[in-house]
Amino acid sequence: MEIKFHTINDIQVAELIADNVVINETQDALDIMADASYNGASGVIVREHQLTPEFFDLKTRLAGEILQKFSNYRMQLAIVGDFTKYKSKSLNDFIFESNKTGHVLFVDSFEAALNQISRK
Repeated sequence: MEIKFHTINDIQVAELIADNVVINETQDALDIMADASYNGASGVIVREHQLTPEFFDLKTRLAGEILQKFSNYRMQLAIVGDFTKYKSKSLNDFIFESNKTGHVLFVDSFEAALNQISRK
């Protein structure tokens, strides 16, 4: 796993680089957030495949816990992926509400993630 940093509009954004799942539990997300924050980032971009599949099963509460940590520490999070494959109404509602508030974003491209985070 690697963290790559981008500076757009004077805003530092951390991009998680990994071909496998690297966020299996809340502590993994906290470690990445701490590293990103230490390096001056105000947002983190992760890809869907870097999150454990349990993240997308709301019954596990993992998504809520991780998103709450990002919110508490005022760090933006953008998750890049194709979320149309998830047929769970509760997950789709969760994604919709997250995107509406704008602190945690579910987007379909890296460019969209970078643009949204660097606007603030």
